[in-house]
Amino acid sequence: MSSLRFNAVGEAFKKKALCVTPPSQFTSDYFGKNVFTKSVMAKYMSKDIMKSLNNAIEKGVTIDIAIADNVATGMKKWAMELGATHYTHWFQPLTDGTAEKHDSFIDYVSGPGEAVIEEFSGKLLVQQEPDASSFPSGGIRSTFEARGYTAWDPSSPAFVVDDTLVIPTIFISYTGESLDMKAPLLKALNAVDKAATAVCQMFDPNVKKVFSYLGWEQEYFLVDEGLYATRPDLLLTGRTLLGHESAKNQQLDDHYFGAVPSRVGAFMRDIEFEAYKYGIPAKTRHNEVAPNQFELAPIFGECNLAVDQNLLMMAIMKRIARRHGFRLLLHEKPFSGINGSGKHNNWSLGTDTGIGLFTPGKTPEGNLLFVTFLVNTLMAVYKNNALLKASIMTAQNAHRLGANEAPPAIVSAFIGTQLTAILDKLEGSTSEEAIMMDDKKKLHLGIARIPEVFLDNTDRNRTSPFAFTGNRFEFRAVGSSANCSSAMAALNTAVAAQLTEFKAEVDAKIAAGSSKEKAIFDVIKSYIKASKAIRFDGNGYSEEWKKEALKRGLDCETCVPEIFKAYTTPESVKLFTSMGVLTEKELHARNEVKWETYTKKIQIEARVLGDLALNHIIPIATRYQSFLLDNVTKIEKVFTGEKAKKLSALDTALIEEIGERIAVIKKAVDDMVDTRRVVNKMEHEYEKAMAYHDKVLPYFDVIRYNTDKLELIVDDEMWTLPKYRELLFIR
Repeated sequence: MSSLRFNAVGEAFKKKALCVTPPSQFTSDYFGKNVFTKSVMAKYMSKDIMKSLNNAIEKGVTIDIAIADNVATGMKKWAMELGATHYTHWFQPLTDGTAEKHDSFIDYVSGPGEAVIEEFSGKLLVQQEPDASSFPSGGIRSTFEARGYTAWDPSSPAFVVDDTLVIPTIFISYTGESLDMKAPLLKALNAVDKAATAVCQMFDPNVKKVFSYLGWEQEYFLVDEGLYATRPDLLLTGRTLLGHESAKNQQLDDHYFGAVPSRVGAFMRDIEFEAYKYGIPAKTRHNEVAPNQFELAPIFGECNLAVDQNLLMMAIMKRIARRHGFRLLLHEKPFSGINGSGKHNNWSLGTDTGIGLFTPGKTPEGNLLFVTFLVNTLMAVYKNNALLKASIMTAQNAHRLGANEAPPAIVSAFIGTQLTAILDKLEGSTSEEAIMMDDKKKLHLGIARIPEVFLDNTDRNRTSPFAFTGNRFEFRAVGSSANCSSAMAALNTAVAAQLTEFKAEVDAKIAAGSSKEKAIFDVIKSYIKASKAIRFDGNGYSEEWKKEALKRGLDCETCVPEIFKAYTTPESVKLFTSMGVLTEKELHARNEVKWETYTKKIQIEARVLGDLALNHIIPIATRYQSFLLDNVTKIEKVFTGEKAKKLSALDTALIEEIGERIAVIKKAVDDMVDTRRVVNKMEHEYEKAMAYHDKVLPYFDVIRYNTDKLELIVDDEMWTLPKYRELLFIR
């Protein structure tokens, strides 16, 4: 077995960077080539059809079946010109991934045995019944009533991958409940649009729509494919369950922003060329902090489209990595002791009049608008900090949060010293001090105008899970393998509810005789004071902060199954139902799925860990122990007395240590298996998840600690599993 490891290492060193050339000298020549964009649609449809389609996309108007037929005809023609022979409804089940079932365009002309034609109707475009009964539903669908439907999302353009027309869709049950990640996101975006537009119209009646924007930063690791194949834990779980730290890892920070390795550089160019074909505006690429860790980031875009692009991008990256002899690791913590991977979600709101609502204004009114949305967002995060943590929490992300560069498992908001000073001054001022009207009836805040250079005066504070970074908030706690829909649905829903409450409070004060400006200021001032507990600009890793956060009333829970309960508190149920995003039934069902998924993740890891310990580690350690015993026997045959004891002392000590560690590992594995057998009989998903967290997971640390110690003792030539130094430094 050890020869497999050394052969993989040798082959990895022989690999050279592939030659990658772009489809054209200019990116603009092929950007969006495989996407059915509005400009492409215009070539295949009449102006009337385009107008109806735009109304559906921008105003949510239901598409008539006749319109859908015309769209389907144009879409099929365009797709076939690109070589498509099949189509699929592409949806996002409750697995954090995507799903698709391909059907060909062909159908009989008149009956069986007759000639076939390529056909694609509006009915097939708008809705399909993929069944998909095996996807988790949290009890919403019973096996005998497992019918599910996919429905076209016209706001996200179709695209062609290889020979298939891919149509983004939502996935719902026969009775209408959401079974996916996209449907709640779309509802949340609609809610925040409605609420934010109402608030914006208090400042500018011309605002008709507010958009939610997302810019994701995708971190990932690359591992040579040969080395990956000889690590069963990477193959089956996406992370190394065993492995001692390399003597050198990231302590010198020499990989961060360093020169990109040639093989990796070719991979990066290849995924960019592919991404551009799908209209994904890949902008930034660089080495991240940990060895063999990298990052890709696009230009920000409308939230729903950005989510779809990220899901597509992850699939593209996995496929192209193999072309270059790599395996892509999107697990949040594939290696112990070094940085994990996140997917920072840069989130903002903007109006159809071109105003960024988190951008300081150039006029007093603009600054008040900015402060209004800033403070309401802080209030939303404060009220829903437990929910926001639940929205990003998974079994994988639990390994990352609070470790190395990742933010802690306590949601707080960083806004920087300058903004803090401004909000503190507003909180301590009176209405008369803060609001004055000049001859032109323009609103003035009793503070210096927020300078434009303020955008460059905010630090990122890498320990903050939710940081203001100039003209947006960066939700840094989102995991690298996650579907951004979960975090974005929770955040946009929370902000929508908060803005709705803000508008109601302001309207009530105006009805009671207050001026609009004074009403806005008074409510903002109360929110600044109420949400102060969520603001924290210090070191989120410190023990002092954990104690302080608890005093402030912030959610400090670290147990993953327990964290999920934030979705079904009375406050969260009221939040989601009042905004029309998720029903109470759907919320409880999703938690059932989360608990079940958590259990299965830990269960799989436990099985793999047991297999590695019993079939890799213990046999090799025993073999080396036998080698040492044989050496001691030979020494005693040649030498006698004290000299023999002295010469064999080191071997004897190692023999004893190996035996002790093998015994600990074997007992821990046996006990873990016995515990799993008991836990697996539990019926309630929450109880089972808690048992896996409390009773099964602790064995992982015991087994790992002792196997990693054995790795330092056992002869390197005998060790079967590629070591960290090989996984992280061979590129």
